[in-house]
Amino acid sequence: MADIARPPCDEAAILAGPFGQPTPFAPTPASGAWILAATILGSSMAFIDGTVVNVALPALQSALHATLADVQWVVESYALFLAALLLIGGSLGDQYGRRKIFAIGVALFIGASTWCGLAPNIVQLVVARSLQGIGGALLVPGSLALISANFPEKERGRAIGTWSGFTSMTAAIGPVLGGWFVEHGSWRWVFFINAPVGLLVLWLTLWKIPESRRGAESPGFDWQGGLLAALGFGGIVFALIESRPVPGALGVIALIALLYWEAHASAPMVPLRLFRSRNFSGANLLTLFLYSALTGMLFFFPLDLIQVQGYSPTEAGAALLPFILLMFLLSRWSGGLLGRYGAKAPLVVGPLIAAAGFALFARPGIGGSYWTTFFPAVLTLGFGMAISVAPLTTTVMNAVEQGYAGAASGINNAVSRVASLLAVAVFGALLSGVFQIVLERRLDSLVVTPAARMQIEAQRSRLAAAETKDERGRQAVGEAFVAGYRVVLWVAAGLALASSLSAAIMIKTARDQP
Repeated sequence: MADIARPPCDEAAILAGPFGQPTPFAPTPASGAWILAATILGSSMAFIDGTVVNVALPALQSALHATLADVQWVVESYALFLAALLLIGGSLGDQYGRRKIFAIGVALFIGASTWCGLAPNIVQLVVARSLQGIGGALLVPGSLALISANFPEKERGRAIGTWSGFTSMTAAIGPVLGGWFVEHGSWRWVFFINAPVGLLVLWLTLWKIPESRRGAESPGFDWQGGLLAALGFGGIVFALIESRPVPGALGVIALIALLYWEAHASAPMVPLRLFRSRNFSGANLLTLFLYSALTGMLFFFPLDLIQVQGYSPTEAGAALLPFILLMFLLSRWSGGLLGRYGAKAPLVVGPLIAAAGFALFARPGIGGSYWTTFFPAVLTLGFGMAISVAPLTTTVMNAVEQGYAGAASGINNAVSRVASLLAVAVFGALLSGVFQIVLERRLDSLVVTPAARMQIEAQRSRLAAAETKDERGRQAVGEAFVAGYRVVLWVAAGLALASSLSAAIMIKTARDQP
């Protein structure tokens, strides 16, 4: 469910991106509809994939006898390549043709999704998910670029609104649909559904959308930066998930090399000079903290609901619908806060409310009605995030000169995805450590039979997916998972508080200037 609250600056990337060779005439209603249909469906494949896979993780873990580290890699392999290559994907479209790169991304996504659905073991699934991430890095920025290239400025706002509204709807439908697939079919259906949708997108793209590119003035793409980013973040994530320090050290070296390269490259993937703006640095620090908290909490939420609380996959998928609806319904209202209070006040208050939401998620134990346990937490977190997202996007866009607004929005979008990538690895290690300690204590206090204890001990790495018919053993496993998840949630609340503090200290609005 990492993308259940879409990363900030998606729409901003369309508004501020380099348009290159604009369409010399407005698209006809028919052609404009085809372009929107292709870009909405293409983006939705990636957005849905980021939400439904988490709902399928418990079933997937059981079917493939996977450990916690295995299911972390199912999510992280996709997120790693999407985060590292997202900025490059847009540059490739500018240079070689937006329609061409978008179509390649869709085709790669279809092939990788089919492989995911057919994967006989966890290793093949992780490799296929990596290819999905590469495809997503091509098609997500490509869909935005196709809108900017094919709609003139006076038509672009309406097109953006249509794209945003429909992709928000897919974020709401995705988890419920994924849960229904898992409950009434198989976790493999979650991946197979991409094939018919992707083939339709390919047909629309190749037959209905004109090609466009920046041409000779294109600055090229920073493939060295993308490679260093993938190696750096990949090494750190590998070290955190597999508890191996050497890859982590190599990852840190790669990230240092990335900073040096980006400072000296002629066409850097990340123009470091943008961080001289205090508002830009503050907004990205806030993004790093807040989206780390959100993704870390969301990754484990379906595992808690399905493996511990006894929810069906469909019920687990629907549990966050109030969150999505609040984000959608309050988007215009939160945008209006900017004119009344400026960006700083909402960016201080919004994360504070989100922190309260994370704290409320830590309150439930095992059992109880959804409406009295998780529903208040979902509403509070949704309200806090709704207040935060629009001011965050505006702050990023206004923090730099107009000519760099596209790069700034792309960087902030990538920061949110890097935050998600690191959070799953860090929080996974944290939850696993607490789980192991508490499980030992609960097995002792509940006086679990030696046979059941041996069975559970052999499945420690699976956490709440450990299987046993012993009632006390099952209780020990559930209570140990809840204890670990509570620690994760309190850390998430702390990160949300840190994001509010970063806004209070670093971000200045026009009325704050001397």
